[in-house]
Amino acid sequence: MAEEVQIAQTGSIAKIRNPLGVVGLSLITLGIYFFFWWYYINREMHDLGRARKVDLGENPTNSVLAVTLGALIIVPAIVTMWTTGARIEGSQEAVDMDRRASGPLVFVLLLLVGPVGIWYAQYELNKVWQAQRASEAGPATLPEAPLGAPAAPAAPRP
Repeated sequence: MAEEVQIAQTGSIAKIRNPLGVVGLSLITLGIYFFFWWYYINREMHDLGRARKVDLGENPTNSVLAVTLGALIIVPAIVTMWTTGARIEGSQEAVDMDRRASGPLVFVLLLLVGPVGIWYAQYELNKVWQAQRASEAGPATLPEAPLGAPAAPAAPRP
């Protein structure tokens, strides 16, 4: 089951999915799961971009239309694969990751070796959501004094 991560400053969540699970479900459902997954990853990146004030896509529905109906014309499907690869790289930049995925590599893998591209895209997105979760946790806070422990003496008043 996918682990959910709250996207900062939004009511949205992102999911840390098993990359092999995404590939397997896409193959088992003859590609139907792929279209749902494509929508959700683009929506999650859009929400992250809105929270971080970075352009990570406008409308995830357009991405799904481009990869489904647009595939009949070929060009829209290629464009959405390219832009989604760039969004993955931009998402990693938005959460200040040092080592980022290569957007063009995501594109080439999605275009030429679909299952490997799906695996790689989800693997890199998982890094984004893990970094997002770590940044939201913030610095460790000091533990509170246990119940019954004496309180610190107050400073004398002048």
